Amino acid sequence: MQALVIIGALLAFYYFGFGVFGKTVGTILSIFSTLAVFSIGLGIFMENRNPSTTMAWILLLALIPVLGLIFYFLFGQNVFKRRKYDKKAVRDLMAYDRIENDALRTHQDWSMFDASRQKLLGLSQRLARTPISFHSETRILTNGEETFGTLLLELRKAQHHIHMEYYIFRADHIGTRIQQILIEKARAGVTVRFMYDAVGSLELSGAFLKELRDAGVQVAAYGKSATFFSSRVNYRNHRKIVVIDGDVGFLGGLNVGDEYLSRSKTYGFWRDTHMLIRGEAVRTMQIIFLQDWMHTTGEKILEQDYLSPQLRFTTGTGAVQIIASGPDNERRALKNIFFTMITSAEKSVWLASPYFIPDEDILTALRVAALSGLDVRLLFPAKPDKWIPFLASHSYFPALLESGVKIYEYEKGFIHSKLLITDGEIATIGTANMDMRSFHLNFEVNALLLQTESVARIVSDFERDLLSTRQIVHENFINKRFIERLLESAARLMSPLL
Repeated sequence: MQALVIIGALLAFYYFGFGVFGKTVGTILSIFSTLAVFSIGLGIFMENRNPSTTMAWILLLALIPVLGLIFYFLFGQNVFKRRKYDKKAVRDLMAYDRIENDALRTHQDWSMFDASRQKLLGLSQRLARTPISFHSETRILTNGEETFGTLLLELRKAQHHIHMEYYIFRADHIGTRIQQILIEKARAGVTVRFMYDAVGSLELSGAFLKELRDAGVQVAAYGKSATFFSSRVNYRNHRKIVVIDGDVGFLGGLNVGDEYLSRSKTYGFWRDTHMLIRGEAVRTMQIIFLQDWMHTTGEKILEQDYLSPQLRFTTGTGAVQIIASGPDNERRALKNIFFTMITSAEKSVWLASPYFIPDEDILTALRVAALSGLDVRLLFPAKPDKWIPFLASHSYFPALLESGVKIYEYEKGFIHSKLLITDGEIATIGTANMDMRSFHLNFEVNALLLQTESVARIVSDFERDLLSTRQIVHENFINKRFIERLLESAARLMSPLL
């Protein structure tokens, strides 16, 4: 807000100076504005950011100075990020080191995996600092009906606590059903904590939240103080986490809203993927939620009994790891794990994402994989929910198609699944899209699955989805109208900012 007021005052003084004092004051202000743009551009350059991000900001400041300044003050500054999230990163690391139970490190016999799989597990463990579980049960939940049906059933079973965290939570039919269960459980003595993102759930009414609070539900909004006129608005909590009694967890692509049950006239059928987890891997989800809660509310509850109950080891097959990533993680855990999965694949790389805006590393990895003869497939929506990311995504398609990547447009409805599958044996599912925002700006959470039964379900669902697609033909795609290519190229310039 201060930045906008200053820029507005400068603009007003600029035009006032032209009208009253002639060109002298106007010229001085013009020089001042140019120097301001130059100094900020130099500052961005000296920060040694990603080259594409640096060039995007410098071009924006040079071509549209006033608008560029506004966007920079709102979305470009790293001062808040360094001050706020560096502290969170230290606290999170201390939490993982302090509460990591020895049981989570036992029975980790990696000899069942070949050298490349062991290398991936070792890397993901070092990047995420979270344990790999061989005693967790996972079940894929396909689409809204199965996801919300299972979620409602498990919520009603809660005896001790419910921890819930969503990016989007709507006060519509399904949102109200969940709200009523939370109220019922809170009145019955179950501890209920409900956290939502203040931007993603902007439409959530005060009356809806008051009903929760009046029943004893503890409510917190991530980024509530971050108005649109604040650089903080750029960093969102995109996670979807539910933990029930420390033993059952949910994560995946679905927020809470009727559109996720295919009840939206705009999108029609909504294709999405979620997952239920039981056993020791839920412990990591619990830690992530508790750290997010402390970061948002200041309430430190790690020392309470939410991590002390005896772990229930399940008979699940394969390995499961819960991975958190965000602006507080300089190692870019999810992005680097995606990169390693692609570069270490031996047969196939299949991915689905509603937003596809890769950085140079991921783009190159996909192209090289395809040129190496691997079966590389991208499943993408045929129609957008957000036009600028949709157009920007299409600008990357020619290079992929030329390299041999097969791109399929999902025509049955809107596909929101966020999946990466390699060699039919390794998969990651969660909240992260294959885009810059998920890599660098949002708080995300994914599950890495290696040779579990759930991977087979993900593969079969992906193959079924392909039956409702149209494959993009390279020749037809590159011969599209000039105006379409122009819009896509323009949108791509904003890729580092999306």
